[in-house]
Parts: sequence; C-alpha cells; structure tokens
Amino acid sequence: MPSSASSASSCGDCTVLRSERLLLRPWNVDDAPALFELARDPRVGPPAGWAPHASVDESRQVIRDVLSAPHCFAAFLEDGGALVGCVGLTPAEASNAAGGGEAELGYWLGVPFWGKGLATEASRELVRYGFTELGLSAIWACYYEGNERSRQVMERLGMAYQRSAECDVPLLGERRVEHCMRLSRDAWAAAC
Repeated sequence: MPSSASSASSCGDCTVLRSERLLLRPWNVDDAPALFELARDPRVGPPAGWAPHASVDESRQVIRDVLSAPHCFAAFLEDGGALVGCVGLTPAEASNAAGGGEAELGYWLGVPFWGKGLATEASRELVRYGFTELGLSAIWACYYEGNERSRQVMERLGMAYQRSAECDVPLLGERRVEHCMRLSRDAWAAAC
C-alpha cells in the first residue's frame, strides 16, 4: 500500500527511495563500518540465514559481493542518518520462490531499530517500487521457521501464505523449514 510520503528519485544510475521516516539508497563500501556494527550482532543474521559479520573488512566484502545488487538498498533514518538495515528485491532468476515477472523481497534491521515499524515501512516502499516502477506482477517473501518478526512484516504487507518446504541454508550449513508468502499486484492495488 503506497504511503503519501513515498517517493523515488534517481542519481545517475542509482535509485533513491524515501518513506515517511526512511531514506533507501544503494550501498557503497563506505557503509562498511555502520553495516558491521549492526551485522555483527548474532540476533540479526542467523534468523535470516547468514552468519554474524566478523570484521569491517567482511562487511565491506559483503557490500561488494552481495549488497551491491540492483534493487538492494541500505535503509537510513531520514532524521539523523543512522543506518538501520537493508531491504531489497531479488529478481526471479536468483530466487527460489519468484517466477517470471516477479521478485522476492528481503529485509533485515539492526537490533536497536526493532519494534518501531521500520521493517514494514521500508518493505512497503519496496513493494510500491516493485509494482509501480518495475512493473512486477507479484512479490514473494520467505522466512525460516521461528522467525516470527519476519512473518509479521509479511502479514502487515498483505502477503498470503503459499507454501512451506525444507531447504538448505548454505551460509550456515543447515537445513530449515522455509515458509513462502506472496502478494500480487492486483491484491496490492485493491488494498490501496
């Protein structure tokens, strides 16, 4: 559901998105120290399927190798500029859930920013962006069994449960049950 405070602007070859309290922009390697401060906390990465970061250098490498993907954004507070987390859309060809013309939404927040509605706010802006600017027909999101915070964000976005399956979590060398939810562009538009 779009927010009246949502907007998008372009800075050369990058997209910058805004919501009521957040600025979403592409990652750059200068974000590594702030990323490390959030991503080193063991309460952040493991529920999402990745290990806590061990150093600023590792965070820098993750920015280069993972977070620099198209439609992946660092989320900052508009008021004060603190990095709060990450939100992104993974295209169908790199997703286990999404099909052609669809994408998979992913997000995480640093612990100091939990419980403030920021994951939902950032994700709503990405959903709006995906449907109105990228022309997606549906957006998927998946969470691992036990990650209730993530499930609640998906429900607030209006996503509907689709399926569950056991899967590998390669970055942690584990198998977990993953639950997948979906929001179609038509359902999103009808709720607006």
